[in-house]
Amino acid sequence: MRVVSLLPAATEIVAALGCVDTLVGISHECDFPPEVATRPRVTHCAIHGNALPSDETDRWVREQLAQHGTLYTLDTARVRELAPDVIVTQELCDVCAVDYSSVAAFAATLPGPPTVVSLAPQRLADVLADVARVAAALDVPARGAEVIAGLEARIDAVARRVGDAPRRRCVLLEWTLPPFRGGHWSPELVALAGGFDPLGRPGEDAAPIAWEDVVQAAPDVLVLACCGYDVARTLADVAQLAALPGWAQLPAVRAGEVWAVDGKVYFSRPGPRLADSLELLAAVLHPDRFVRRFAPDACQLAV
Repeated sequence: MRVVSLLPAATEIVAALGCVDTLVGISHECDFPPEVATRPRVTHCAIHGNALPSDETDRWVREQLAQHGTLYTLDTARVRELAPDVIVTQELCDVCAVDYSSVAAFAATLPGPPTVVSLAPQRLADVLADVARVAAALDVPARGAEVIAGLEARIDAVARRVGDAPRRRCVLLEWTLPPFRGGHWSPELVALAGGFDPLGRPGEDAAPIAWEDVVQAAPDVLVLACCGYDVARTLADVAQLAALPGWAQLPAVRAGEVWAVDGKVYFSRPGPRLADSLELLAAVLHPDRFVRRFAPDACQLAV
């Protein structure tokens, strides 16, 4: 079996299934588990680094999508050389990876042709179902069932521990300027972790909102999980948020409960590490029931 993965979540699913050795090509963003580092990179991105402020990055991305339709290019010659049996891609987000239609059209020209598995989860249950779909494509359905059972056990353990805990108002932002409310599975994770996100919309795309919406939501906890940004890069934009009207009056700011998490790893990758994201969030929301042992590159207080 020869597998090409075009997004980090897919690579992590393949690895969790015990099939990391089948990976013959990966995307430029795939960085986990560490043993995939030597695999050929078959995608390229027009975004070079993240030096721009988040509002300028958002503007640049919108302009690129309007002009070119995508931010990514697929090294078709290299993929053809790799002769994959399976290509795992996505059709959830134009900002996250090569668009599905171009991948499917290219795959149809390859010998075989290879099986194309496209991930497009909207809810947490969809992510688990995608694990089963990838496992089926790799002919390891039993391993898929085992991985899913393990993830469900971790999710249930968190939900049980916070079952009778008071719900804390937690706004999770997937971008800072403009602020993007949480969507897809993120509001579900907040609820499972013992919180309530008054702005999140489960099963819907993350979407820009007015800063006034955040102020009116009056969160007890504010989690900054900027897609594609690590903790250090997220912290660099907190000063811009702090200059906005109403920032100092937010209950989360007054209580010192503004958190920056690694948005490249947690919440934005619909794979096995959503369970890690849930456990991290539960410790943020309920330190009386979970030990806060965060690696500095995973989660830090922002104020």
